[in-house]
Amino acid sequence: MARKDRMSGNEAVSYAIRQINPDVMPAFPITPSTEIPQMVSTYIANGQMDTEFIPVESEHSSMSATIGAEAAGARSLTATSSAGLALMWEELLLAASNRMPCALALVNRTLSGPLNINCDHSDGMGARDTGWIQIYAENNQEAYDNFIQAYPIAEDPRVHLPIMICQDGFITSHAVENIELLEDKEVKEFVGEYHPEEFLLNPGKPIAVGPYAVSNYVMEARRNQLEALERSKEVILEVADKFRQLSGRGFGLFEEYKTEDADYIMVIIGSAAGTAKEAVDQLREKGKKVGVLKLRVFRPFPAEEIANAIRHAKAVAIMDRTESYNTHGGPLGSEIEAGLYRAKATVMAVNYIYGLGGRDFTVDHAASVFAELESAVENETEVKQYQYIGLRE
Repeated sequence: MARKDRMSGNEAVSYAIRQINPDVMPAFPITPSTEIPQMVSTYIANGQMDTEFIPVESEHSSMSATIGAEAAGARSLTATSSAGLALMWEELLLAASNRMPCALALVNRTLSGPLNINCDHSDGMGARDTGWIQIYAENNQEAYDNFIQAYPIAEDPRVHLPIMICQDGFITSHAVENIELLEDKEVKEFVGEYHPEEFLLNPGKPIAVGPYAVSNYVMEARRNQLEALERSKEVILEVADKFRQLSGRGFGLFEEYKTEDADYIMVIIGSAAGTAKEAVDQLREKGKKVGVLKLRVFRPFPAEEIANAIRHAKAVAIMDRTESYNTHGGPLGSEIEAGLYRAKATVMAVNYIYGLGGRDFTVDHAASVFAELESAVENETEVKQYQYIGLRE
């Protein structure tokens, strides 16, 4: 039976980790994810879990140790933010290419420079091409729920890939919200035990992990990895359906909020989706047909599904909380617009950059975006296709 509590996002993820009780957790502190290894190590010290906690000298070492433990057959994870994830770059690629179903609790924080400890998505989006599954949370409840679903997704034989469970630094990681927790027994039964088919400490079947690949094999290995990522989409939905039956809380690749009849749709990811939903509620009261598509799963990217969900709109705003420095859009803008093109959808799309370095994104900002879309369609007002919100000119 579920019970209600009040927790920060970091507390919620740490509580989920305690309930799962993985085998190994190497970690190195970095704001704003430091609380997660701190809380897990406290659970271990108090005898509430028997995970082997490994303090290491850097984030590169923490992911390296996570990969080593996973290769040995242990269910493993770590946590990090920002520059910590950047320092793991080499190891992120190795975890994915070696098909290690480890987990990473990512608390999103802007990458330097300039140095800043607040939220944007430059760390997670910067790792978008490493081969990891990436799932984002709007609030503390979703951060908890997503982490419980992480291992059943990653360890599925159809997938066997690492998974990143992301939440917004400080906005959800440190803010306290009401939350509904599952019982320990329910979580353990849902996640199950990890029984890897192949692992280094199996004397009856020696294997090599991370061997040198000559040119005859690299492309085939990459294609196999890609196909596993493609298969993960159906596994994510299957696990979400099982979780819905357990908790009553439903998840998909994305959430459609009042989009069925919407003329104008905002596509957004993370905690700012709550702000966008509030703007939608206020504008609906004024008779405006607006809606929000909140992206939950960023990798694998559900391009076709998103295109089908928004193609009926007159115009869409694609919201990026990071800058790609390609001079024509952010990651979501580029990928969604490509998806619309491939789907032969003619809906007008405008890419907005918002919230960098923790800059506020308000209900008024969201309302102004919808107003600009409406003016562009109804009054044929020219609108800049790639622009910043809340910028001090």
